[in-house]
Amino acid sequence: MREPLLLTPGPLTTSLATKSAMLRDWGSWDSAFNELTAGICRDLLRIANAEASHVCVPLQGSGTFAVEAAVGTLVPRDGCLLVLVNGAYGRRMAQLTEVMGRAVQVLEFADDQPACPKALAAYLSVHPEVTHVGVIHCETSTGLLNPLQALAEVVAAEGRGLLVDSMSAFGALPVDARRLPFTALIASANKCLEGVPGMGFVLVERQALSAAQGNSHSLALDLYDQHAYMARTGQWRYTPPTHVLAALRSALDSYHAEGGQAARLARYRDNAEALLAGLRELGLETYLPPACQAPIIVTVHAPRLAGYGFGRLYQAARERGFILYPGKLTALETFRVGCIGAINRADIQQALAALGSALADMGWQAPKECAA
Repeated sequence: MREPLLLTPGPLTTSLATKSAMLRDWGSWDSAFNELTAGICRDLLRIANAEASHVCVPLQGSGTFAVEAAVGTLVPRDGCLLVLVNGAYGRRMAQLTEVMGRAVQVLEFADDQPACPKALAAYLSVHPEVTHVGVIHCETSTGLLNPLQALAEVVAAEGRGLLVDSMSAFGALPVDARRLPFTALIASANKCLEGVPGMGFVLVERQALSAAQGNSHSLALDLYDQHAYMARTGQWRYTPPTHVLAALRSALDSYHAEGGQAARLARYRDNAEALLAGLRELGLETYLPPACQAPIIVTVHAPRLAGYGFGRLYQAARERGFILYPGKLTALETFRVGCIGAINRADIQQALAALGSALADMGWQAPKECAA
């Protein structure tokens, strides 16, 4: 039997080629590994059309490590970060900023509502102390897509810096640094690029990084020092995730062969359309309005079913070959189904059949109008 498919926002299902790339060992000081890192950084900048304006700084660890590094490096110790919050990952950005001792403010929106550019403009007009704004591109706790271009234009017009957590969007949703003004964009290997966990990266505006020396609260999370050392030596400052880099190289090769960002987005949209249609047929209700639903992950209301528990559904779906994801909302019982990874419409349709079978065994019957 094949291993279960991960219908999650990352770690996610990877291709055999990406898995196989990790079978080789690399010397962290070896020139071939240094070129591997450099080539990956060039590719990541190219995906965002950011070669002329930004540098790519890779960092060991999960995506949250990279978010903390970006905030700690780019927001001065006497600066202030305003975080636009409409989900768990916005709240996490605000929390890590507070923990590191930076001033932080929050502009909060409902979990099912995109951040509002007009509300942001009004807030910044009366809060001159805010030096930077943090926004989640796709809020993974629900799958909500924020209006990044409009928000970025407001931030630029007010003369503030923009930090974009594009963790579950970069590589699929378009980002063009020639048109989108941002100080930093943060993502990781194991989302829409379809690599494996263990490495984040930050695309940082050159001038902003040059001005950031001495800002960081951390030795290991200092993006200025990480970039300066790499620029001088070609090497990582501390032990690099060599196998993760090799897997990402393979994943990027597959990404280009597929057709890049546009093709990746098209496949994910096709997955999402199949998923949303199938959930409706099962009589399940999704959480977000269609206008702000990203083709990344879908939040689903728990079925009104006596004795329902996500643990039961998870185990039943797993036995049928699919890994679901728990909900991230505190006030509502939900679960999530991812559309990303090395999967396609056929996989989604098989997953829907498995989900329907699992729910039927739990006593679920779709409403007649849905079943018809």
